[in-house]
Amino acid sequence: MLETLRTAWRLPELRNKLLLTGLILVIYQFAAHVPVIGVDRVALQNLIEGQAGGFVGVLNLLSGGALQQFSVIANGVYPYITASIILQVLTPVIPRLEQIQKEPGGREKIENYTYYLAIPMAILQTVSQINIFNAIGGRPIIPDFGVDFLLTLTVIVTMTGGTMFAIWLGQLITEQGIGNGLSIIIFAGIVALAPENLVRLLTNSTQPAFNLVAFVLITVVSIVGIVIIQEGVRRIPVQYGKRVRGRKQYGGASTHIPLRVNPVGMIPLIFAQSVITFPALLVNLFPDGPLRQSINLSFGQQQGLAYWGTFFILVVAFTFIYSDIMVGNQNLAENLQRNGGFIPGIRPGKRTQEYILRVTRRITLVGALFLGIIAIVPGVMDLVNRLLFPNEVVFGVAGNAALVLAGSGLIIVVGVVIDTMRQLEAQLAMRNYDRFAR
Repeated sequence: MLETLRTAWRLPELRNKLLLTGLILVIYQFAAHVPVIGVDRVALQNLIEGQAGGFVGVLNLLSGGALQQFSVIANGVYPYITASIILQVLTPVIPRLEQIQKEPGGREKIENYTYYLAIPMAILQTVSQINIFNAIGGRPIIPDFGVDFLLTLTVIVTMTGGTMFAIWLGQLITEQGIGNGLSIIIFAGIVALAPENLVRLLTNSTQPAFNLVAFVLITVVSIVGIVIIQEGVRRIPVQYGKRVRGRKQYGGASTHIPLRVNPVGMIPLIFAQSVITFPALLVNLFPDGPLRQSINLSFGQQQGLAYWGTFFILVVAFTFIYSDIMVGNQNLAENLQRNGGFIPGIRPGKRTQEYILRVTRRITLVGALFLGIIAIVPGVMDLVNRLLFPNEVVFGVAGNAALVLAGSGLIIVVGVVIDTMRQLEAQLAMRNYDRFAR
């Protein structure tokens, strides 16, 4: 990896791309510290510390730490991700969208629709995010939001504009820099937050040596597992029929369809985190009582067995659902049949699609269980801390080594590094083709 970076730095064009990517990330970090008007800093800090391993922590992760300051880009690029997922789900359901996707230039149109949809998603996330934070935290983070019309309008417009600015920066990296821009922005935010989280883990605990060893062990084991699962592929053999035109013979080649063990990345973790927040949110609509207090404790700050068990089930379920949607959108069986390809021993058409779906579900079981385990590592670490140190109970990053780099954060970091290095190697191969040929 270091040799690839060193070689890329020697080439002026790649060096300019790397410098531009770094400059854009610096601009994003500056924007992440521009606060929204009217924020109660004390209430925000209490919320971030109490929900470090919950839904708030995931949003802070995706915003690159901007939520910690509740800046103008506190929504991050999450509205764009939501819009993209919505269109992926709706494309096979709405015939017109499916037809547009198959037309020449159809993917560019779908991309434009994603940008348009990201605007109302940003508005919706701004309003719902502030209301959810107020319900979870118990103390409003923006006290006059929803009461003062001018303040409310200013916050919504500012945060929506900040979201589109963050998306634009990501697209600049994709077009002019190196790697996938949106992923690079999230990656940079995670890496920027890691040192601060590690310092809090080591300084706010009476067991710094144990926490350091636990952090290193969890990180190394998780990275190895993520690499193995993310790069794991099931190859389905494909044969193309021979065609004779005149005196020439075409086709007859053999290839394969690579089906990934985990084709969905960390998207199921985000879905599960979003859904598991609702119990604590809905229960606040009812009068105070034992049930409300119990649910708030279980799904709020003191996440117990009910929280982590539900979280594991949701992650596994969403992994299967989203992988089925992705495989359906690819239309592998139809594309194979159109190009004269077939899987040996399987009839083309519907039987091929059923076979691919069956194999996908079988290998997705491994990926789903792995994501579920990654998701509940903070809960397991919290249980270990309570058993070993019953007198020391510290919630959040300060008391849990698994929250310094959460499971979803590690998946993003590893995936972005692998993808970026592949793009760098491809760029180097293009510029040194003669050397490789010799």
